Order: sequence, then structure tokens, then C-alpha cells
Amino acid sequence: MRFRNYLMVAILAFAGFGAQLSAQKIASIDMERILTSITEYQEAQEQLDQLAAKWQQEINQEYDAIKGMYNKYQAEQVLMTDEQRQSEEQAIIDRETQVRNMQRDRFGPEGALFQRRQELVKPIQDAVYEAVETYATQNNYDFIFDRAGAAGIIFSSDQYDKTDEILRALRN
Repeated sequence: MRFRNYLMVAILAFAGFGAQLSAQKIASIDMERILTSITEYQEAQEQLDQLAAKWQQEINQEYDAIKGMYNKYQAEQVLMTDEQRQSEEQAIIDRETQVRNMQRDRFGPEGALFQRRQELVKPIQDAVYEAVETYATQNNYDFIFDRAGAAGIIFSSDQYDKTDEILRALRN
């Protein structure tokens, strides 16, 4: 008898939970499509790509110079004194360390490229997120998922895709 009561309570709880789930309003958007449709975002990405390419070229040139130093050292080391050898080896190591530090300062997690991305892209992303939040609030959505992101959505019906509506809201 007691088991039957627990079973009934559990069934009613699951039924109530299921009814509550069906009342939630869900949509999806393609954040990548939204961002790439914004001219300022495209320009910012282009600037960042050009800056990264320029810096990478400079770093590659530095590594080529280090390789040249090493090749010269290899060819001439038999003619050097121990002191000269150590001095040349240390010069190569110091230059390599310098280039690694330059690479970290430019491309590292808190590097110059990251800082520049924060300056150029973050305000645009913030505006898009604000538009999504406003849209969700005005239209009583409980969840809006990003179809383009790695959020783990396996399937999403096109009827829930509100990307075009967010794009329209951004243009207004």
C-alpha cells in the first residue's frame, strides 16, 4: 500500500514536470551568420587577420635569422675557442628566447592580438547578445541556443531558428 502511494506521487510529479517542460519556449539562432553579416565585424576580423599575418611574418623572419646564426655557428665552431663557442651558443639561445617572448606577447592568451580583438570585436558581440536578450525577453523565450556554436545541439528544426529576426532587430 505504501509503495503504491509513492508510485502515484512519483507519476504525478513526473507528469507535472513534463507539463512544465512543454510550456517552455525555445529557439535557436546562428550566431556565426549574424556576426558575419555585420560589416563592422567583418572589418574587425580583417584587421585582426592582417595584424596576425604581419606579426607571424615578423616572427618567421626572426626564426629564419636564428637558423642562419645556427648554421653559421655549425660551420665555424671547429675554428672557435671554447669561450667563443659558448658565447655564440648563448647568443643563439638568447635570440630564440627573445622570439618566443615576442610570440607569447603577441599571440598568447593575454597578448596584444587578444587585447586588440577585445577592442574591436567585443563591443559588436555585446550588441548582438543584447539584441538576443531583448528579443528573448520581448517574445517570452526561455532558451535560445546557438546553432553554429559547440553547444551540443544535434538537431534543431528550422521553425525555431530566429536568426533572421535577430538580424532585423540589429538593423533597426
